[in-house]
Amino acid sequence: MTSALSFTATDFKARCLEILDRLASHEFTRVTVTKRGKVVAVLTPPEPADAAVRSLHGFMRGSVIAPADLDLTAPVLDEPFLADEGVLHR
Repeated sequence: MTSALSFTATDFKARCLEILDRLASHEFTRVTVTKRGKVVAVLTPPEPADAAVRSLHGFMRGSVIAPADLDLTAPVLDEPFLADEGVLHR
């Protein structure tokens, strides 16, 4: 795996799809794009899907404990829904 590469904006434009494919396959860890000698973009490969989901949805994992006998599908309201009575808007 090549750690990092740098391309001019012109070279990147000409080889964009190839570079992105190689980045996605983790062949590169970082791609820098320069324009007139200045860095204008830094690209990194995406996280593996399971790591991305875990960081997005699992950051509070283990912080809430529900009792084993709790039915999470049971209704929580004591009064009926207005829609049950045919009222859709108030």
